[in-house]
Amino acid sequence: MDPAPDNPLPKGKDTPMTVQSVMIDTESLYTISAGGYSATVDAFARDPDAGTLWFVSMVGAEKEVKSIWGALLKQPPDPAHLVRGVDGMAISGGYHRCAIPPSTIGTWTTKIQKLPSSGGWHALVFTRVAEYAFERDDFLLLMESEEDAAALHYRFLDRRSPLPLHHDWAGWLWERGRRRKEIEKLDSQGIIAYRCSPDSEALREDLSMAVGMGALTLPNEGASDG
Repeated sequence: MDPAPDNPLPKGKDTPMTVQSVMIDTESLYTISAGGYSATVDAFARDPDAGTLWFVSMVGAEKEVKSIWGALLKQPPDPAHLVRGVDGMAISGGYHRCAIPPSTIGTWTTKIQKLPSSGGWHALVFTRVAEYAFERDDFLLLMESEEDAAALHYRFLDRRSPLPLHHDWAGWLWERGRRRKEIEKLDSQGIIAYRCSPDSEALREDLSMAVGMGALTLPNEGASDG
């Protein structure tokens, strides 16, 4: 499978992960159940407060993964449960109810592929708010390393913001978003996930103040460098 430019799991700045490249940690697997079917989960992102599921990577028989995907995306969507452990061997404290967030209905997609060695199927099920080019102000960041967070956040924010932003401000923009609660870390396994809900008016005020106080400097040739 060729990597797609909007794949929501980038490696570093621009290189997306393919379905095959998701790494499985056998000591931290979960089981997802929905619509009467179950499959093994190697990565997910969920909001523990709202009990909502934002991303899931699962492995199982073709019928299982496709049926779970369908159950998750039904209207209204079926609830799903994540249980820490595999093959019915639940680990204490690892039971979570998950449902698709209402705000993301109509934005979900999947990448599904047969695994060449085992004969099973691997599915990445995600909301397109995790795609760089998706036309929506809020977005979801999925990454492999915290080191990618500030730069990835800048790229997504710069595409959506009506304000001119500069890549040198990436660290400041990240810390500001975290402080303002515009960036919220999700409970996740196998990946690192953040929900981002930018407030453009508050950002405008904060940028103006930061530039005025000298905390941010304007580049010589325009403030935008996307």
